[in-house]
Amino acid sequence: MAALYASLMSRWQELTGGTSGEDYATRFAALAGSGKDMHGEARFCAALVPAGARVLDAGCGTGRVAIRLAELGYDCVGVDLDASMLAVARKEAPGLPWIQADLAELDPAADFDLVVAAGNIFPLLAAGTEATVVGRLTSALRPGGLLVAGFGLDQAHLPVPPSITLPEYDAYCAGAGLTFVDRFATWDADPYDGGGYAVSVHRR
Repeated sequence: MAALYASLMSRWQELTGGTSGEDYATRFAALAGSGKDMHGEARFCAALVPAGARVLDAGCGTGRVAIRLAELGYDCVGVDLDASMLAVARKEAPGLPWIQADLAELDPAADFDLVVAAGNIFPLLAAGTEATVVGRLTSALRPGGLLVAGFGLDQAHLPVPPSITLPEYDAYCAGAGLTFVDRFATWDADPYDGGGYAVSVHRR
């Protein structure tokens, strides 16, 4: 089965070729320099679990969320398949653990209080691996731990065609043994109104 997943190219790889780490970092640095708030995801997660909690940043990219949470006192691990993104993360925060792995093949110990999948992780997975990834991330959670995922649902909020709906995502979570907790329209916890972006919280 691992060989099957290894042969599947994620939508992210198809979009970027796995070489966009520096460009991605430059774009976000420019946004931060313009005064844009870059830490909504970290604030959202920090409101759910106390400082010192163990957090897995799944699809961490250049490490923006994990690095900020670590600065706030969280015990963070980042995992991503894209070596170019991880190279930036390791340069920015060499003291944090950064793991290169396909989320569909991840085999973590169940010792995380929260797993966060920000940055359109689920719409950018390899087609057909979504339920498997939910299961893998669930297995990383301690009993009572939280899975938090924010992703676009329409073309306006995605760099690729929409590929997963909220009912599908909720079904994957239920199948993995997770219970729905809440859903928001933004990382600032605005109420979800049926729009094209959602942040979902499920509990193991």
